[in-house]
Amino acid sequence: MLITHSIIPGIILCILGIFIFVPILLIGGISYIIHISIDTLDWGTNFLGFHKKLWGPKFLITKKEQLNLKSYLKEYNNPASFFDFKYYNNKICLFSEGFLFLFMIISLLIFAYEYILFSLAYFPLLFFHLWKHFLLKRVERNRSRED
Repeated sequence: MLITHSIIPGIILCILGIFIFVPILLIGGISYIIHISIDTLDWGTNFLGFHKKLWGPKFLITKKEQLNLKSYLKEYNNPASFFDFKYYNNKICLFSEGFLFLFMIISLLIFAYEYILFSLAYFPLLFFHLWKHFLLKRVERNRSRED
């Protein structure tokens, strides 16, 4: 469990932003804490950073899958495929991704139009995730043909 998937880095950024008077650090810290809080919904996170148990509702994984995770991961050529397919096959996750993107663009247009070009960074990151998803699909499809 990585400390990077806890709220501790966000808290550190917020404290630094307050004490050295750099608002972007405060905003980054708040954004980081929000991101980690949202991550608790899908798989759970190491929220506080010091415990070994994942915290959160974990909507994308059942208790049975959590307890027998190794056996579920063995069903795939690449263990990441299990998580990737569960995420991208969930309509709620896809809808929320689209909604948050629209919310981001509308917020930028209303509150910070001068930073709208920063939103272009979203597209290479989206391409990276989709490329990885389709690569995993191809790996798993090739495995099913071999069986």
